[in-house]
Amino acid sequence: MAGEAAPLLEDQNLLDDLARQAMQLGHDVVAVSGFLDTLDLSTKTQLQMVNRARSAATDLTVANSEIRHTADRLVQSVSATIKAVDQSSDRILQNSKSGTQIAEWVQTVDTRMGTISETLNSMKTNAGQIAEIALQVNILAINAKIEAARAGEAGRGFAVVAEEINALSRKTATATEGIRTAISGLGTAILDLRAEAEGVALRARETLSQTVEIDRALKDIGQHVRQGDIAVKEIDQMAQGIQQANDSFAPIFSAVIDNSSATAEQIHTARQQVHGLIDLSEGMVQHSVELGATTDDSPMIDLVKTSADQLGVLLSKAVETGAISMANLFDMRYTPIANTNPEQVLAPFTHLTDRLFPAVQEAALAKDDRIVFCAAVDRNGYLPTHNRKFSAPQGQDPVWNAANCRNRRLFNDRVGLSAGRNTAQFLMQIYRRDMGGGSYVMMKDVSAPIFVNGRHWGGLRLAYRF
Repeated sequence: MAGEAAPLLEDQNLLDDLARQAMQLGHDVVAVSGFLDTLDLSTKTQLQMVNRARSAATDLTVANSEIRHTADRLVQSVSATIKAVDQSSDRILQNSKSGTQIAEWVQTVDTRMGTISETLNSMKTNAGQIAEIALQVNILAINAKIEAARAGEAGRGFAVVAEEINALSRKTATATEGIRTAISGLGTAILDLRAEAEGVALRARETLSQTVEIDRALKDIGQHVRQGDIAVKEIDQMAQGIQQANDSFAPIFSAVIDNSSATAEQIHTARQQVHGLIDLSEGMVQHSVELGATTDDSPMIDLVKTSADQLGVLLSKAVETGAISMANLFDMRYTPIANTNPEQVLAPFTHLTDRLFPAVQEAALAKDDRIVFCAAVDRNGYLPTHNRKFSAPQGQDPVWNAANCRNRRLFNDRVGLSAGRNTAQFLMQIYRRDMGGGSYVMMKDVSAPIFVNGRHWGGLRLAYRF
């Protein structure tokens, strides 16, 4: 008997070692899986960024082509503008010369008008002298006629001559008055003409001044346009350089994308293979325990199985007493709770589990300091009632909510769904628990199925630290 006990003890030790090694393997594989998950996500993100960069490079090529096309058109437009400015400047210069000649001619006219005015004044003076002489001749003729009358018959011939002289003096006076009137009118006209000539000369000088300013402005415009022409040509040269550089990027982008795609595919394949290793390591632990291996997890397995049975009994009694119908207990339609982030939902049985589950779950939570949580999920991974420490009302911070408000949420990841859908006596899983904000904790998750009147409702999860 003692000889038979030694091999059995050795086999038990080997089985226990196998279970422990399988558990450590599971831990390491899950850690690697978490790294690959992160790397897979990072690789996909980088690949997306590279693709966006290549797309941006393509857009840059199109935009750069548009810039060069626009620059070419701008060069043509600038050239035409320079030509137009030069032509306008030439015309203004010609107009300036013509204006200068007109102004000089107007000034000459003004000078000539002054000379004519002086001549008219002289004529007016002479006409006055002629009128004075005519008056004296008239007086002389009158005196002669008086003397001829005194002389009688002897002075008759002289009287005739005196009469003729008198008539001539009157005609001279009349003509002189007409000349004086004409000279006066002509003088007035010349004064008006001279005034207008002075106005024309003033306007001509102003026009010449404006013409000079316009010519100066046109020259400035021409200078700026020429500078713009130089700048546009520089832009075109830089655009050519950008195009050349961008063309050199194209094969690099293609190579990077090809390599990144291949790497991403390899990482994704490795990730799937590691997930298979997780299932394999968990299966090794499962089978070794089922074969009788004794590990540190055995008390946890017994605890979760017992607690799951207790929850099944509570739910069965609730159906029997009419607290809930089987239809509502298995109705897995979820109603979102407004203004929750992460989203929380209600099921027809949530309020019932809030009443029934805490006693069992809180009691299991207090059994071992390593236990992080004990909570039941339905077959879809919905966790209606969590432990009190994870059931705080939500606040404004989604990261804090993710860590502290974990009740009434769907945990339909691999571990959550497997725990809810497992119908074996227990299920051992290893995973990284997402605590929010990029924080993860390595956990063991042992679960046991919950049956209500022989019908599988979900599972009780007991998560604890390594």
